[in-house]
Amino acid sequence: MHRGGTHGKGGPRIPAGFGELSGDVIDLAVGSGHRIIEGRRGPGIAVNGSVPGPLIRLREGQNVRFNVTNNLGDDTSIHWHGLLLPFQMDGVPGISFPGIKPGQTFNYEFSVRQAGTYWYHSHSGLQEQSGHYGPMIIDPAGPEPVEYDRDYVLLLSDFTVLDPHFIMQRLRTGEGYFNRQQSTWTDDYPMTGEERRMWAQMRMMPTDIMDIGGKTYTFLANGRGPTEGMEYLFRAGERIRLRIINGSAQSFFNVRIPGLPMTIIAADGQNVRPVEVDEFQIGTAEIYDVIVTPSNEDAYAIVAESMDRSGMALAMLASRPGVRAAVPPLRDPPLLTMGDMGMDHGSGGMDHGSMNHGGPADAAATGGATGAVAGEMDHAAMGHGAQASQTEPADGGMEGMAMGGMSMDGMKMRDTTLLPPDVEIGPGIDMVSMAPVDKMGDPGLGLRDVPHRVLNYRMLTALEPNRDTREPSRLLELHLTGNMERYMWSFDGRMYSAVSDVPIRFAWNERVRVKLVNNTMMAHPIHLHGMFFELVNGESAAHQPRKNVVIVQPGASAQFDLTANEPGDWAFHCHLMYHMHGGMMQTVTVVGPGGGA
Repeated sequence: MHRGGTHGKGGPRIPAGFGELSGDVIDLAVGSGHRIIEGRRGPGIAVNGSVPGPLIRLREGQNVRFNVTNNLGDDTSIHWHGLLLPFQMDGVPGISFPGIKPGQTFNYEFSVRQAGTYWYHSHSGLQEQSGHYGPMIIDPAGPEPVEYDRDYVLLLSDFTVLDPHFIMQRLRTGEGYFNRQQSTWTDDYPMTGEERRMWAQMRMMPTDIMDIGGKTYTFLANGRGPTEGMEYLFRAGERIRLRIINGSAQSFFNVRIPGLPMTIIAADGQNVRPVEVDEFQIGTAEIYDVIVTPSNEDAYAIVAESMDRSGMALAMLASRPGVRAAVPPLRDPPLLTMGDMGMDHGSGGMDHGSMNHGGPADAAATGGATGAVAGEMDHAAMGHGAQASQTEPADGGMEGMAMGGMSMDGMKMRDTTLLPPDVEIGPGIDMVSMAPVDKMGDPGLGLRDVPHRVLNYRMLTALEPNRDTREPSRLLELHLTGNMERYMWSFDGRMYSAVSDVPIRFAWNERVRVKLVNNTMMAHPIHLHGMFFELVNGESAAHQPRKNVVIVQPGASAQFDLTANEPGDWAFHCHLMYHMHGGMMQTVTVVGPGGGA
């Protein structure tokens, strides 16, 4: 049980927004209070008295010490998301340090080895939901690769009046408790009778997009609700850098600025070749830096619509204080398709067509490893993964899906014989995708049929060449598994509680290709601490984009290459907070050059 004060609605009122801190020694204090968002009062945990916590601004090459004092009634921690540092400074209780006890101060000390946009948050309990997070900017030692006139942070998050422990309890007793949209799908969504029967026979709902929607959450921009006046000032013709961070506990957002294109210049803090889009999906914990150039309009709306379209975070680009642009209405909720169930995407009774959002799907993008990697034990090559097709679906909703008289007898959504032998079969698995395929070119749920330009991972190219372009020496395949009804989440059928002492081991400086196979019908943003990996997205090895979070789409697979050059123990988990606490977490151990971790 959590002790009083940490999640209660008492204590001082915590304001939204944040100040800025910099220097070689920075003092941070974690305390509790309450928040009032859009007139609703809920529990709050603040860093230095605000939610989000202060913007921490550092410079590449400096040494920094953070003195973090815990004024809560429970243990706390700060994880520096995306930073390269000694594993003892990573801030994950039970993996890299013991946590910070009530009344104690912990000193984080490390050298700043990189530049870019990052963030920090608690890795203790469910504190992140209550506001324990904040933004971080690291300025480069040399010049920026792009020029801009103004520099703003947009930190997206989700707020609830409920205690997060109550939310977790309810999810475990019935995962649909907070998903109000899925309860009415039989009447409110355009599907044929055959499609409805298929979903009913699978005991699934095509509206099960997000575990927690807008009935429970208020979506925030820098701690402010959509009517609470978040704005950024501009002059016509200025180049404005927006550092967009998804600091939510459980939410994906589709981000757009109607009437204003965005040029992506960085992903997860790492520079990419500029690419212009009109919208992009940002998974929990992902970061995108964009450049926008407003013209002569008085204002532009920055719309971060939740993936299930049950609500939005909202901010304004304003030419003068108080001016507002029209806010577009929420779009119709998207529907899951048979492709999201991992059905056969390119043969048999399903014909989804081909993707039209990315480049050509060549062997490097979709076909897995070559050379030494291909010679390793690949579950799909053994016939376990049922990799029947490597084409990507263009789903366009349920419409146009050629059912071809397919019988539900062939759709055994719980057919565990499709899983490789090292996946543990048990009550933690209630769905198995039949034929998961690479979806690096998938822009995300709800964005596959919009008429404008949408980002996908195949459009990302590293700006600076990768240092290590060796061919991977082995392939590691991991399955993302779960039982949604019991709210159990895992890697390879094993929840973290069962494998916390059995880490994934990498040898020092080895080059590994990791293949993540999503056997569930939900998208998972998978995060690796302490290192960057390169997405296998069709680019050459020298320019595969570096990230530390990858969205693995429902019924799909994703691959990345990793150089294991940061010794120690690192967390590896789904960044949906309730999924991580439901078991989808592992420890990665990199054996150091001397043989020890």
